Amino acid sequence: MLLDFEKPIAELEAKLADMKQLAEGSDPEMQSAVKTLEQNILKLKRETYQNLTRWQRVQLSRHPDRPYTLDYIYSVTDQFIELHGDRTVSDDPAMVGGFGTIEGQTVMFIGQQKGRNTKQRQQRNFGMANPEGYRKALRLMKMAEKFGKPIITFIDTPGAFPGIEAEERGQGEAIARNLREMFMLKVPVICIIIGEGASGGALGIGIGDRVLMLENTWYSVISPESCSSILWRSWNYKEQAAEALKLTAEDMKQFGLVDGIIPEPLGGAHTDTTGMAQTIKQVITDTLKELGALSPQQRINQRIEKFGSMGVFKD
Repeated sequence: MLLDFEKPIAELEAKLADMKQLAEGSDPEMQSAVKTLEQNILKLKRETYQNLTRWQRVQLSRHPDRPYTLDYIYSVTDQFIELHGDRTVSDDPAMVGGFGTIEGQTVMFIGQQKGRNTKQRQQRNFGMANPEGYRKALRLMKMAEKFGKPIITFIDTPGAFPGIEAEERGQGEAIARNLREMFMLKVPVICIIIGEGASGGALGIGIGDRVLMLENTWYSVISPESCSSILWRSWNYKEQAAEALKLTAEDMKQFGLVDGIIPEPLGGAHTDTTGMAQTIKQVITDTLKELGALSPQQRINQRIEKFGSMGVFKD
């Protein structure tokens, strides 16, 4: 799938493929032209992806080939055992979790999971968890705390499921309880936004010692489309809404709302899933070493202080 701003690059790459066929066994002048075009394409790519608008980054975060939570989990772990159910209502496929090992260390992984095709998207509810999904996440966090295992959350959701049945089963209460409990977890907690980070759906698993964002992701109280529909009564102003929301990783880092940005391969995480997974794995291992040097109470105090200092207050 090509995004609008990627079409000029694709046109040059198609031209390059044709030139390479013609250049096989050709004169040095033709081969030189191929190398020049390759350099021009690389230059165009760098200029394009380094100067993306906020809306374009939102588009990249939703790319259908982008790696999802389970893609990363299976790539970074040596062994993963998925756990199911909230022990109250049911098992929510939109929220996945379980124990995995990284470099011999056991870690609890939790995250929202989207689907690749129509059937999977319906099964995973487009990554929008119900209350039982957040209760399952909390159950797994408490299990990790009981056994002294660090927690890694992967955030990728357009929001918590807004259906009537979700509200009837206590969607707000489930997310609020997670917020409270995550502040007090005694084990290290790392939260990584790998795609979309929208509203309470993201916050429900987003309280950690370190909150990190991949380069082409977004984190906001509302999506650009929903913001546009509220302010302008139309989705046609989503680009303006994205600019006003200031929702990119760079914006969040500047505001002090996240602790760091994880760089992506040129063109986005989907262009090199293996490389992206290895980068995330290295970030996780390095951060766990850093957090392991602190006592549980130090981590809790720093967590409370960090989130408590966010925002602007006027008496």
